[in-house]
Amino acid sequence: MVESPRPSNKHFRTVLILSASILIVVMNTTMFNIALPNILRDFSLQPSEGAWIVSGYSIVLAIFTITFTRLSDYLPIRKLLTIGILIFGLSSILGFFAESYIWLLIARLCQASGAAAIPGLSMVFAGRYIPMSRRGSAYALIASATSLGFGLGPVAGGFITDYLNWNFLFIVTILVVFVIPVLYKYMPLETSKKTSFDVIGALLSGTSATLFLLYISTFNHQYLLSGLLSAALLWWRINKATTPFIQPELVMNRHYRRIVFMSYIGFTLHFAVLFLMPIMLEQVYDRGAAAIGLIIFPGAMLSAAAAIYVGGLIDAYGNIKVLFLAHGLLLTSALIFFLFARESPYMIMLAYMFTSFGFSSLSSSSTNEVSRILPSEQIGAGIGLKQQVHFIGSATGSVLAGILLELNRQPYTAQDFSLPFGILIMLMLASNAVLLVYSVRIKKFKPVQEIDI
Repeated sequence: MVESPRPSNKHFRTVLILSASILIVVMNTTMFNIALPNILRDFSLQPSEGAWIVSGYSIVLAIFTITFTRLSDYLPIRKLLTIGILIFGLSSILGFFAESYIWLLIARLCQASGAAAIPGLSMVFAGRYIPMSRRGSAYALIASATSLGFGLGPVAGGFITDYLNWNFLFIVTILVVFVIPVLYKYMPLETSKKTSFDVIGALLSGTSATLFLLYISTFNHQYLLSGLLSAALLWWRINKATTPFIQPELVMNRHYRRIVFMSYIGFTLHFAVLFLMPIMLEQVYDRGAAAIGLIIFPGAMLSAAAAIYVGGLIDAYGNIKVLFLAHGLLLTSALIFFLFARESPYMIMLAYMFTSFGFSSLSSSSTNEVSRILPSEQIGAGIGLKQQVHFIGSATGSVLAGILLELNRQPYTAQDFSLPFGILIMLMLASNAVLLVYSVRIKKFKPVQEIDI
């Protein structure tokens, strides 16, 4: 493990700085969601092909997020963040000059490899340096920045796409480079530990995630068989390696698995919604990119404002009650989309207000619950693996939504969106069932208590 100072409230300021970086990373995701209809037209793409601009980004995020968080057990967080931010910034410059779909996709994938350092390491930093008494507020602050990014991204992306071009979206993301000198001033010093890094385990983990998502997008059984083989080899590796990439104790922890499943469903729903909304608003309601951004904006802003209040709820009442709140909001949003999205674009606005608020509540409470139930030496790996599953869920949501939508012919009608939204209701019902089981079983579990300093 990296030798580091003990938890202290003075590090809460650093979480605020990291949250600013997360804001830009999330904006980078949602800006391209809004620009997706324009990109589809410019390169004559089908929705499932265009979805890889979003889902491919999520796949690389999934692979590199857990890599960065595992490396944080051996290398200083500050150094890893600097590397990630520099890769992210240089890739943004590459993307600005993209003139083809392949060029654009490569730039997005390179962006993702650097962006992966920021959300995961921010979560690890909060888990490592913020005392348990304020950790819920720290994670809520990160969730608030995420929600704010989801709100500002569509607005900025819409106006930039309408009045300039989608290439200029990359200019916004270069701003994250200016965070580096601030991090060097405020982040605590850490001492590295020389040890071996499980490169084979990392490659098998990334390969398994990629093959799983390729199967979802193509239903090619070769991808499924290859993915199962890769997952079997990964399981063999984590049980044989001295310092495995994924700790077997995490995989065997039933409480942890249930939290990760709920997070996966939440991310799948959120990114399916983010994929479907711009297409529905454009093809059914004939709204431009800027108008689409303004429709999405209120929900994300509500979530950003409420996230701090959610942090207080977590610290006061615990994670379980907030998890129930989050699931209720997400299920309500799926029902509104399914029943009323065809009636008016303002019903879409209302539904997304529930989606965004529920998503940020789920994100902050589930991550805080992971840091509560895991021993301190497993928090970094646990959050890293959870973050990887988040991004797999993100890719699953956009790819699944694209496939279900393509069962119909363009131009799409309001009725064509009923099936994707109906599937989201089923997924949320399954997640609610898992939460009920978790809430009963966790009462008998006594986690390792952290001593606040």
